[in-house]
Amino acid sequence: MGAPFREVWADAWDQAKPIIDAAFAGESKRFIDLPWRLATDRGLADTWWTFSYSRVLSPTGGIDGLFILTSETTAKVLGDRRRGEVEALLHRAQEAGGIGLFAVTPDGTISPTPSFCALYGLPAADTLPASAFEELVVPEDRGQVSSLAARAAGAAPLDVEYRIHRADTGALRSIARKGEIERDGDGRFVRFVGIARDVTEEAATRRALIEQQRLQAALLDLADLTRDLTDAGEIAFVSAQLLGQTLGVELAGYGDVDPEREHLTVERDWTANGAPSLVGEVRFRDFGTYIEDLKRGQAVVVTDALSDPRTAPFAQALLARAAGAFVNLPLFERGRFVALLFVSQRSHRHWTEGELDFIREVASRVRVATERARLEQARAQQARELLEMNATLEQEVARRTTDRNRLWQLSADLMLIAGFDGRIDAINPAWERTLGWDEAALVGTSLFDLIHPDDLAHTMEGARGLSEGEIYARFENRYRHRDGSYRDIVWTAGPGEGFIVAVGRDATEENQRAGALKLAEEQLRQSQKMEAVGQLTGGIAHDFNNLLQGITGSLEIIQRRVAQGRTGELDRFINGASTAANRAAALTHRLLAFSRRQPLDPRPVRANALAASMEDLLRRTIGERIELEMVLAGGLWLTHCDPNQLENAILNLVINARDAMPDGGRLSIATCNTHVDSAAAAGRQGMSPGEYVCVSVSDTGTGMDSDTIGKAFEPFFTTKPIGQGTGLGLSMIYGFAQQSEGYARIDSELGKGTTISLYLPRFRGAAEDDEAPADSGETHRADQGEVVLVVEDDSVVRGLIVEQLAELGYGAIEASDGPSGLEVLRSKRRIDLLVTDIGLPGLNGRQLADAARALRPGLRTLFMTGYAENAALASGFLEAGMEMITKPFAMDALASRIRTMIEA
Repeated sequence: MGAPFREVWADAWDQAKPIIDAAFAGESKRFIDLPWRLATDRGLADTWWTFSYSRVLSPTGGIDGLFILTSETTAKVLGDRRRGEVEALLHRAQEAGGIGLFAVTPDGTISPTPSFCALYGLPAADTLPASAFEELVVPEDRGQVSSLAARAAGAAPLDVEYRIHRADTGALRSIARKGEIERDGDGRFVRFVGIARDVTEEAATRRALIEQQRLQAALLDLADLTRDLTDAGEIAFVSAQLLGQTLGVELAGYGDVDPEREHLTVERDWTANGAPSLVGEVRFRDFGTYIEDLKRGQAVVVTDALSDPRTAPFAQALLARAAGAFVNLPLFERGRFVALLFVSQRSHRHWTEGELDFIREVASRVRVATERARLEQARAQQARELLEMNATLEQEVARRTTDRNRLWQLSADLMLIAGFDGRIDAINPAWERTLGWDEAALVGTSLFDLIHPDDLAHTMEGARGLSEGEIYARFENRYRHRDGSYRDIVWTAGPGEGFIVAVGRDATEENQRAGALKLAEEQLRQSQKMEAVGQLTGGIAHDFNNLLQGITGSLEIIQRRVAQGRTGELDRFINGASTAANRAAALTHRLLAFSRRQPLDPRPVRANALAASMEDLLRRTIGERIELEMVLAGGLWLTHCDPNQLENAILNLVINARDAMPDGGRLSIATCNTHVDSAAAAGRQGMSPGEYVCVSVSDTGTGMDSDTIGKAFEPFFTTKPIGQGTGLGLSMIYGFAQQSEGYARIDSELGKGTTISLYLPRFRGAAEDDEAPADSGETHRADQGEVVLVVEDDSVVRGLIVEQLAELGYGAIEASDGPSGLEVLRSKRRIDLLVTDIGLPGLNGRQLADAARALRPGLRTLFMTGYAENAALASGFLEAGMEMITKPFAMDALASRIRTMIEA
């Protein structure tokens, strides 16, 4: 005492000095739980103090000093801090464990912790009315919640579990609540305190376990109920009844399914509460679109038929069948949907996984039990049938033995039992009737002794095949009759148990009739050939005579006028002879097309452009009484054929169509792309599957009957009078189509017209550029010194060609046959082009060309032909540097081709 403050509390002086100064200045100060850092016997320590400072006044009004009242509050501050930390830890523990604390006073006010409010989905608050929590409890569980009266009476339930709908989400949750009642010394209710926690998952697990135990018990009952049942329908009904009662539904049953008709057939089901039965036949699609799910093996689970998209449009029909919610479980056998288990109720329902597993297990057991019952029924039926068969077996065996013996004795066919080595064990009486041999003469002998020598090896090979298990449905050989002649026998034979069993039929007379028929058919074919020759002489010869008359007559007049010096009118007769010659050439081409030996020049062809270019010609050909219609498809593919022959074919078809409409009509030319599949090609002999360009000519004329259609493509067949047609037009068209790897077809009906279609194969390459117009003759003249070797066995033709070459300025070397031409090629003479006929004597044109290439590599060859043995010369015959021109040809065309090849 008496020491200065700053010395006593030197360590606190810096903190105290400002306060003391303020107090002396007249300010009263009070500090609560002020922290001070002071020195103690343990060193510096944090302490807390409560201070009050006030002045002490002297009698004269001066300041005598300060009055300071202080108390240390360190223990209180540290205690409050520790308590706060504990409360925070407790609050976090409540939140982590889903636990909340509460206290309810007698007036119904609840003091909840924040975690307690969170359990119910309410915002945190210091106090709330108890009713705010009680109203969230589901109605059926509100009896377990303490009320104001119950708490006051001390009868409130202390340990309960109830369900609530959270205030924020409406979710259904389970709450476990424990509490105790606090009373005063007089026993009066003071407050109700306790804890609550969310036990939703625990409750669900507990309920699932209880449900599982209940369902397992039901499965045991099902096994007991069905163990001794043998009727499949009774098993299905008992199972449906147990299923429906266990799940508390209104309808349960089992039925067979026809997946193709999408029908369910129910023989018996179980119902409750007046629900309608499904017994009978039910069509799945009358009640929804879920049949496709069932076919895929998926269970159909509907919780509410009004909202499920598969059933909503059919909800009223389902509700009428007590199926507001239902489960359909498909059952399969060897991958096929065969049966259905169904349960349903009127109101909506959430089906648990445990319930669905239970339904699946019942379905499986029902399927096994019903199949077992059906199998037992089938076995019992088989046993009954077996007993009935055994009762009559001896009679049946005796009857069949009698029938077999009767058949053996009376059969007109030969019956044989023999060893694989040929030894005869048994024959029937038909042998004596057919071959003259009785049983005594043949049994024990070898059947090979009866075989015609030419058939012996064949028969012995057949016996070996039978010993190896082969069966012969038709085995033919010749057997010797007792009179020494041979009979044709056709056998059906197979192996028995170590022997041959065979039945034979005498086919001698049948074979003789077949031979006679074959001879008659050959004679008929010869007759048809003679008829064809007769038609040829009556048609082709007539046309050729007319054409030759025009040629020879014109030439005679030309000779006479030249001798007379009258040359002014020669052009008319020259043109007449030329026209007749061109017609003869066209007729020759028709003949070659019929024989399929004309030398085609196939190339990519635009059929639309070709047909369109012929329109004017065709209109002039058919006249004004016939209407022409061109139906040309857009995007038509290219085809590959000889364009000149295609033009000729179209023209022939149009002329035929014109002749079929003597009173006028309508003629259509149409094109299209078409794909012929294997099935369609199989019905058209000679046609292959693939893509084709179709060109068809249709008329509204007289049409054809089936007999005419069958003969229309035959050579020389014609319905026109003699002299008006050769019968080669359609056969030429048919030959052209076949040679072009295509097909020709006729569709016709008497009185309604005819359509003839040409199918030409699609060409996938690029189209060739259109040919340039022919140049004038001057462009064909030779350059200085160019030489052409001409090899032709016809002296007149050879002379004409050489004369033409000389006029054009070419040097020409002549050879009359292949060997002569080869000698020239071996010489050192200049040769720019080889022109040769294909059909040369001694060494043909192609052989000569091959030899020329060996002697003079790069030498080009122009083939001349009026007849080609190879029907497709342009396919493999012509190689690079080779071209072909067909006789008869215009000399100017020959000159143009020679000039083009030499320049190339």
